[in-house]
Amino acid sequence: MAAVTEVWSYRGLIGHLAQRELKSRYKRSVLGWLWSLLNPASTLLIYTAVFGTIMRIEPPVAGNGTLVSFALYLFSALIIWNFFNGVITGSMGALIGAGGLLKKVYFPPECPAIANTLTVVIQTMLEALILVIALAILGNLSWTVILFPYLLLLLALFSLGIGLVFSIFNVYLRDINYLVGIGLSLLFYGTPIVYPFSLIEQNAPEWMQTAVRLNPLTQFVGASQQIFYLLEVPSVARLGGLTVVSICTFAVGWAVFSKTSKDVSEEL
Repeated sequence: MAAVTEVWSYRGLIGHLAQRELKSRYKRSVLGWLWSLLNPASTLLIYTAVFGTIMRIEPPVAGNGTLVSFALYLFSALIIWNFFNGVITGSMGALIGAGGLLKKVYFPPECPAIANTLTVVIQTMLEALILVIALAILGNLSWTVILFPYLLLLLALFSLGIGLVFSIFNVYLRDINYLVGIGLSLLFYGTPIVYPFSLIEQNAPEWMQTAVRLNPLTQFVGASQQIFYLLEVPSVARLGGLTVVSICTFAVGWAVFSKTSKDVSEEL
């Protein structure tokens, strides 16, 4: 609680760091913040072409009972992945980038990672707004979308907990950055994002099905697809499990970070 109180007292700095990141991200760019939407849009188009058109992976029927759209089904999952990936990689870069400032002025070293998470939250909300507009146009929208902010909060806690651990380890061993990049690539295809979980159930051995099912991102992605595409309320078991996992991951991650970051300014 002392660490939480200390970080809260530096909330102004966190806001300033987040604001600076937002302003500098697309500085001197002609399209500016449009890139924050064009980048995920291009990824969506590529995956839709490869997995939806060429490989012909069939998504389930949407919640309105008529719509079948691989692009929207995929978009509902990519929102989760883009957030998780942005927080993990951004946390590592944020702490390294704040090294010069941390050497001059004291502030809790958690602040850069928290500020990065806030910027990713803003970008994700923009993506979610685009998705909601598309779903509304196609007649596949329900009140279930109001559950997304809670899901995003849980995902933020889960992602930040992991991001804090990787960010501090990356200070002492820069190979972590490259290992995390490889791990994220493997995790992407180990999570039902570009394919439905039903394909795993039909074709994979039992141990692989269990591993994918126990992957927390599988549950986050499934909940997002239920909320946006299937127009369903995630089960109490799913939301309850994600709540427990997210809080525990955040608590453990912050504890590890606090314990190993006492002399981080010297290492930076």
